[in-house]
Amino acid sequence: MGKGGQKVQTVVEVRREDFYHTETKEPHSLRRKLILEKHPEIESLFGNDTRPVPYVVGLVAFQLVMAYLTKYMSIPVYILTAWIVGGAVSHSLSLMTHECSHNLIYKTKTANEYFAIFCNIGMGLPSASTFKRYHMEHHQFQGFDGIDVDIPTPYEGNFFTTPLRKILFLLLQPVFYGARPDFVRPKTLNQLDIINRVAIVVTDAAVCYLCGFWGLLYLILSLLLGMGIHPCAGHFIAEHYVFEAGHETYSYYGALNMLCWNVGYHNEHHDFPRVPGWRLPRVKAIAPEFYDNLPQHKSWTYVLWRFVFDPKMTPYSRVVRKGKASSVPFDAKGVDSETIPICPSVDSLQKSAKAE
Repeated sequence: MGKGGQKVQTVVEVRREDFYHTETKEPHSLRRKLILEKHPEIESLFGNDTRPVPYVVGLVAFQLVMAYLTKYMSIPVYILTAWIVGGAVSHSLSLMTHECSHNLIYKTKTANEYFAIFCNIGMGLPSASTFKRYHMEHHQFQGFDGIDVDIPTPYEGNFFTTPLRKILFLLLQPVFYGARPDFVRPKTLNQLDIINRVAIVVTDAAVCYLCGFWGLLYLILSLLLGMGIHPCAGHFIAEHYVFEAGHETYSYYGALNMLCWNVGYHNEHHDFPRVPGWRLPRVKAIAPEFYDNLPQHKSWTYVLWRFVFDPKMTPYSRVVRKGKASSVPFDAKGVDSETIPICPSVDSLQKSAKAE
């Protein structure tokens, strides 16, 4: 029991053999309510922001120019360029499709959808339309088993448990993110999915004709390598893997946010998904008392290192809520467990809201 007789929700920690299970609600809706009660001016940050558009056009153009220049590269230079440079640019474009999925660039839904497809031109593979359909569920049903496809499957959790296997897991992240939805929660193709795929097939054919096969392969390798073992890809692990008991979302305030549209401000993003990425630092600046004391990451590269070499970290290091596929009772496997809070208590959040 918490102070004043208030019941404190708990979660059982089962390392490597199961997820962190909880029946509590995700923490962001409560924190959003408390922050807006104290700082209603944050609502002025809601809406679209077209400032990134010329930068995105430049990134797509850069990738296409690099695809053309690959014909002059040796194989080692080609691979390093696709991994280091192309990976960073492709990752930036993929995170712009994330911005578009929230309708944060243009005022209309349709304009955001087609701009996201435009981003796919520099990535070589279609993903924008299907990403949006699944990502909205990640926000609405964070951690719900069988609904939030950001949660790894038990097969991933059971297999990727050693350093070498976890390195393989990181390398295959784009494969898992692309294939997992079809296994966990398949959806029927809609009209926008078809448009997305046709558009990228046509532009890929144009790239292949103008830049050659290796030019097209450069775009695809940039995407796959950029979402694997790459500093930018550290955000996949950093955002929702449990690094500190009691917290399921983490922010990162480092320099890579400049390339990634401030996706590192992840607590702020989940608290206020209607605030564009370039305005998220203002959320933290307005309400620092709600964010300064939360655990945060200093380096996405170190996040990847710790995930690989910390034996407690596996794909099971995620919070799962009771959903479509309820798990076995916590102690049914006979493992050692301990009771920990899954999110700051209502009492502690209310105290923060009242703080001067």
